[in-house]
Formats: sequence, C-alpha cells, structure tokens
Amino acid sequence: MKELVDYILQFGSLNKQQIELIKCKSEEIGLKKDDYFSEAGKVPRQVGFLVQGVVRGCYYNNKGEEITRCFINENSLMVDYVNFEANTVSSEYLQACTDCKLIVFSKKGWEELSQIIVGWDNIKNKMVQICMYQKSRNGPVISQDATTRYIEFMKNYPTLINRIPLLYIASYLGVTQQSLSRIRKSIS
Repeated sequence: MKELVDYILQFGSLNKQQIELIKCKSEEIGLKKDDYFSEAGKVPRQVGFLVQGVVRGCYYNNKGEEITRCFINENSLMVDYVNFEANTVSSEYLQACTDCKLIVFSKKGWEELSQIIVGWDNIKNKMVQICMYQKSRNGPVISQDATTRYIEFMKNYPTLINRIPLLYIASYLGVTQQSLSRIRKSIS
C-alpha cells in the first residue's frame, strides 16, 4: 500500500484521513501469470495499481492475430479508462505476463473518492493522463528494421527483457519468435 500512497502523493497532497480513506476504498489482490485484469467484450470494472509484476495490453487484429500494444510494469496505474468511465465494452485485454500483485479500486470506490476528497479529481486526472500516455505510447515504428525496433524496446523497457515471454516481445515488435531469436543472437 505504501507504493500506491507514494505514487499518489507525487500528484498532490493529502492528509492522513484522506490517505486512510483511499486505503479503505482499495484492496490488494494477486493476479497469476496469463490471467486477465480486464477483457475485450466486457466493461472494465476496476482501476488497478501494479505493485509487482508486468501486464501487457493486447488485442486481436482482423486476421485473428494477437497483437501486444504495450507493457505496464511496477508503480503504474492501469485501466482501460475510456471504457471504464463510459461504462462501455472494451476491445482490448490487460493480461498478466508474470505473477502480479495489485491494489484495485472498484468503480464505486473510485468514484466515491471524487465525492469525498477535495482535490482528488485533480490528482486522479494527472494519474490517468500518465496511464493513458503509457498505454497509447506508440509501439515500434514499423518502417524501422526489426533490429532497430528491438534495440528501441531494450531502451524503453530495460527491465522486461528477461521477465516476460519472448512471444509477447515478438508480438509487440511485429516479428516472429524465430526472427526475434536471430536478432537477439546477432546483437549479443
């Protein structure tokens, strides 16, 4: 819970009572590798803060191929916010790449914080902007060659290389696993 409180306090100040209220409105949960935090075809019902682990955002293209769009790691808020707020069905998945520890807020709890804590909306908006930026962060530039895309990936996600399956990295880069293996060998 300390990680969440420290994260929130980067965006505004809160008193002890407000922090206690935030703690009361949230709960810690575990997510096993390959489990979904939210799924396409369903309305997102919770906001999560990733304490430990890695989650990926993914979807299926019109050919039925799974595409990894982003990775989310520790000390990050995660939610399909547009659909969460609008109460509409998501077209993407948020899936655990590793075992994860999260702090989650139900929709009701999240909204109650706005009604009770003066200034919460301002703090929330800043956190959500970062969350949406991380999720929308452009994937690799397909006009670049695959080796350049992989080198960029290593720069952007240096701690993920040995933590997540190569299948997901290959999907993110838009290459096959075999191509990724060749690229990794050629630059090591």
